[in-house]
Amino acid sequence: MALIIPLRGIEPKIGRDCFLAENATIIGDVVIGDECSVWFNTVLRGDVNSIRIGNRVNIQDGSVLHTLYQKSTIEIGDDVSIGHNVTLHGCKIHDYALIGMGAVVMDDAEVGEGAIVAAGAVVLSRTKIGPGELWGGAPAKFIKNVDPEQSREINQKIAHNYLMYSRWYSE
Repeated sequence: MALIIPLRGIEPKIGRDCFLAENATIIGDVVIGDECSVWFNTVLRGDVNSIRIGNRVNIQDGSVLHTLYQKSTIEIGDDVSIGHNVTLHGCKIHDYALIGMGAVVMDDAEVGEGAIVAAGAVVLSRTKIGPGELWGGAPAKFIKNVDPEQSREINQKIAHNYLMYSRWYSE
């Protein structure tokens, strides 16, 4: 069972049919939607501000989600994939976005619907990534527009695959 820690009178809320790895840590003001998966060694630290996660979101191994006290929150839409060892800090991620392995997305940055942040990218504070855009590098820069249908198909497939993987753990 994941480590779920109420803090300052706020208990994390977990939706239905979620997979929480036994060494995932979820603290304080965190709300997770339905059919999500939070993988091994992941930390969702809602101690200083809120973290809101939509439905069918997968947050892969070693990722850390945190915010700034009284300044930034995390909002993640539906069908989002957060790759291994990602750091999200006080940012907004729209539906069907994909955040590649080892990427960092900083405070007040916004990743549009169906956008892709490449592995290892560093998205600086207040950066706005448009829908269907591919960004990469450190600091992250616009690379190209991705075909919306192709982006949605890729991102939705990954999100649905992680839902399938998570169910293997309950068999």
